[in-house]
Amino acid sequence: MNTARISAICAALCGALVVTTIAAGPAPQNPTLAKAVFAAGCFWCVESDFDKVPGVVATTSGFAGGKEKNPSYEQVSSGRTGHAESVEVEYDSAKVSYDQLLDDYWHHVDPFTGDRQFCDVGSQYRPIIFYRNDQEKRLAEESKARIEARFKRAVAVQIMPLTTFYRAEEYHQDFYKKNPQRYHEYRTGCGRDRRVEEIWGKGATR
Repeated sequence: MNTARISAICAALCGALVVTTIAAGPAPQNPTLAKAVFAAGCFWCVESDFDKVPGVVATTSGFAGGKEKNPSYEQVSSGRTGHAESVEVEYDSAKVSYDQLLDDYWHHVDPFTGDRQFCDVGSQYRPIIFYRNDQEKRLAEESKARIEARFKRAVAVQIMPLTTFYRAEEYHQDFYKKNPQRYHEYRTGCGRDRRVEEIWGKGATR
């Protein structure tokens, strides 16, 4: 076989390999990453609490539970959008399970109050566990039943299907990191940790 013929064959093969590589597309995302959405009053505090959980990759403050599309913080704060301040939790399911996130949630919420959490009053602060599928719904309902059995009283936390989660304005993201003094003044003044300790005992806010 002459040199020209060999070169032509090599060029054709190399071209085919290049096309195949491009067609393969980007590498798949981490299959163990998952997301969950919770509402438990002020999203600054909820974000801070979940960021401490080993296995949580990221948290995002936002709104869910209402019908208003792309609501602003001011709109949600009016209490007329149906949305509640919420946090989307991205986590590595190989390191922390959804059931474990639920347990952490219960230890950072007042489960016995409905349209308020701690010092914040209104439907926009109501506590909600949002589920994305039947398994999450079942686990959420089972965890709620355990809380009711433990305390022998009704739990006001709602369990709802997640429709759309809307990200809040950028200045709300990681607020506790960006404005630590204001955040701690708010959290202390609101009595959040004090109330949680009344329910679960000292050190419950871990």
